[in-house]
Amino acid sequence: RAHGAHPTPSPLSFPPTVTSEQIEHLHRRFKQLSRDQLTIRKENFDSIPDLEFNPIRGKIVHAFFDKRNLRQESDGLADEINFEDFLTIMSYFRPIEMNMDEEQLDRFRKEKLKFLFHMYDSDHDGKITLQEYRNVVEELLSGNPHLEKESARSIADGAMMEAASICVGQMGPDQVYEGITFEDFLKMWQGIDIETKMHVRFLNMETIAHCY
Repeated sequence: RAHGAHPTPSPLSFPPTVTSEQIEHLHRRFKQLSRDQLTIRKENFDSIPDLEFNPIRGKIVHAFFDKRNLRQESDGLADEINFEDFLTIMSYFRPIEMNMDEEQLDRFRKEKLKFLFHMYDSDHDGKITLQEYRNVVEELLSGNPHLEKESARSIADGAMMEAASICVGQMGPDQVYEGITFEDFLKMWQGIDIETKMHVRFLNMETIAHCY
């Protein structure tokens, strides 16, 4: 490397135990999504059947192009992502490694929750209003065929009230509530097993094989 040149960011934002077979597998997925191009654009996600009826489809696709999730300095959305970007996004969905210590597990959990926080915080202002939070919960529940609309609405209302008690309930009388911060978000998700719940079923090879 030439003196002073920036090192190439490593795709191993994954743990070091990722095998070359796993990288190859993800590369095949990437090529199927991009249709053998070097980058993926938002419209490449249009052909994924599993995503078509997902109630938060727009938010999921948005998250793949969110520069905050791509660990870039700048804000906003990327027009396209390359394979290295794709690996960065997929690293948020990796499972727990057996040899992780407490500090690594804590960082791992916070990374996953930060990704989720960005999905809720669509205007990139670092805060989520209680109503925005409530709407996303209701959107998520609307995808459950076993749940009546009224039930989904009341669960979403309950989630918003719980968030309000956590966020607004801890404020002093002279403080003005401006929205759910990431710190608040961490408190709201305390005790909830996010480590095994975040997965991307729509990226499995069988699903993508039916796209054409």
